[in-house]
Amino acid sequence: MAHWFHRNPLKATAPVSFNFYGVAGSPAANKICNDLRTMRARLLEMFTDITCNPEIMKDATDAYFSLLQCFIISLDGTTQENKMRFIQNFKWTDTLQGNIPSAQQDAVFELVSMAFNVAIWYTKFASRLAGKENVTEAEAKDVHRSLKVAAGIFKNLKEVHIPRLITPAEKGRDLEPRVIDAYIIQSQAEAQEVTIARAIELRHNATIIAALAFETANFYQKADHTLNTLDPEYSSKWRKYLQLKQHFYMAYAYCYHGQTLLASDKCGEAIRSLQEAEKCYSRAESLCKEYRQTKGPGTTAKPSEQLFFLKLGGLIKNTLDKCQRENGFIYFHKVPAEAPQLELKASYGLAEPVPFELPPLSEQCTAEVYATFDLTKGAKNDKAKPKEEEVKPMKEPDLKPQKDTGCVIS
Repeated sequence: MAHWFHRNPLKATAPVSFNFYGVAGSPAANKICNDLRTMRARLLEMFTDITCNPEIMKDATDAYFSLLQCFIISLDGTTQENKMRFIQNFKWTDTLQGNIPSAQQDAVFELVSMAFNVAIWYTKFASRLAGKENVTEAEAKDVHRSLKVAAGIFKNLKEVHIPRLITPAEKGRDLEPRVIDAYIIQSQAEAQEVTIARAIELRHNATIIAALAFETANFYQKADHTLNTLDPEYSSKWRKYLQLKQHFYMAYAYCYHGQTLLASDKCGEAIRSLQEAEKCYSRAESLCKEYRQTKGPGTTAKPSEQLFFLKLGGLIKNTLDKCQRENGFIYFHKVPAEAPQLELKASYGLAEPVPFELPPLSEQCTAEVYATFDLTKGAKNDKAKPKEEEVKPMKEPDLKPQKDTGCVIS
């Protein structure tokens, strides 16, 4: 499959016991706490389980979030905050800034941090599946859907849940707008890569492919610009990836636009479009080297040696050679000095985020059980303070790109 994706590390978190001695004043209340501990541990295990698939992940996510809402949703018939929301301190690291955690004593912080990790897992699942040899049509659909699901989770967190935090997201951290916007846009762009590969494989009209590639390049450029005010120490490697993908898909756009022009007997303009494709491809090749040499969070790979990259280089060369031969025998058109302005709008194939909703509140969480939690019977944890303590990073499975068979282009 013609894909390679950069991935930042998963967020890591400190263990949470949910041991509220004295506060949980009934067997049912104690069961909620015990189940929360178990469900949280299971969900964290799923993030690094190589056998986990979207169905298993959804079941584990729904089980935990349906219970966690017992500490978020108001259950006493009033508009007041849930009395359990601020009882437990949660610590989470960041996908960009290493192992020093942010800490908040807020169940909503736990919800958005865990859900963020779920979205990251979907992007990693898609990346692992897309890196297989001989990806089936069903697997390609799974890649496509997983990336759109991730975009939907990120979008929902940004619009609905992050604004509920009492303590605003720290600058440069996962939950702040620049970072989460970049994840949303990147997930959509990568989903469109799957659409482009499918369109090429089925030999769709070159105009459609050029428009999709142009839109995808613009998505990558937008994501890159979203990160341009972040600390380069944390964002440079990620930005190199976004930049190389932007130029790569601009090369695709000019290449297929050139094919459209040739089919319209505009051979001189076609040659100029293919020459521009060569320039974009050359820039993408340089950025691949810069990406490999740039230190920072995320995967290490040699994208310029992947077959998906090499195939585009061959396609551009062959198409340009064809245009030049045709021009020398048939058209004798002058090649314009200026590259054609791409004003392409895709009518099909644009990836929209899959809407994300939390599961229904667990049936264990009733007003009667909620009433048996008594904050006066136990001491609250100390107020949350960001501490310079290490949270062990997730031991992620090795997801190195496998040999890439690419799309069938002939």
